[in-house]
Amino acid sequence: MTGLRYVYAVCRPFGTPLQSQLSGVAGDPPRALTHHGLVAVVSHVPERDFAEEPLHRHLEDLDWLTETARAHQGVIDALTTVTTPLPLRLGTVFRDDSGVRMMMEAREEDFQRTLDRLEGRVEWGVKVYAESEQQESPRPAQKAASGRDYLRQRRMQTRSQEEMWQKAEHFSTRLHENLSEFAEDSRLHPPQNPALSKATGRNVLNAAYLVPRASSEEFVELVDRTKGEVPGMRIELTGPWAAYSFAGEAT
Repeated sequence: MTGLRYVYAVCRPFGTPLQSQLSGVAGDPPRALTHHGLVAVVSHVPERDFAEEPLHRHLEDLDWLTETARAHQGVIDALTTVTTPLPLRLGTVFRDDSGVRMMMEAREEDFQRTLDRLEGRVEWGVKVYAESEQQESPRPAQKAASGRDYLRQRRMQTRSQEEMWQKAEHFSTRLHENLSEFAEDSRLHPPQNPALSKATGRNVLNAAYLVPRASSEEFVELVDRTKGEVPGMRIELTGPWAAYSFAGEAT
């Protein structure tokens, strides 16, 4: 079949087939390309969209990017149910099968080492949001009778905000320490921009945890026990994912 080769992930050979109805990037079902003890999961994609220049243009098109990312993630999610994939970056494309095999040959040691480390493990994401609206008094603020009253009210508001952020920092630090002790590895990511995430509240923890698949239920229970522990703190748990945050230099 003609076309470029879009690569989703590298993994070890797996016996359970992917869903027959699974559609990949550009609508092409993914297939396995084997080289030595590694498997690259690929789709055929049209050169008009995925050659270097058109791909760069498309990456500026939010609708196209969203559709492609959704298809890419769908394949990764399907792989995660049957094996331990090492995801590659969105838009990883090669000219043909030989190019994919050359890539696997050149990076075989890195891939094998990383797959050894990730075997049987998944990634869980935990975010903590401090919702300042819940910290404010339900009573409407009284109108200041004077400039002195206004300054006093502002000082009280500032002090209240500072206390809330200190509490949020203490809570998120303690939670991260507890989850990191349980997990095999962890990563702290920059707080999410609320303008992009559309999430309410201030993101005070954005972390990923590498957890053995067999211990995932216990990890989820550990997170759930902290929900509601501190008023105004909202915890968001996502996963299990392929271990994007722990793929290291092999991604």
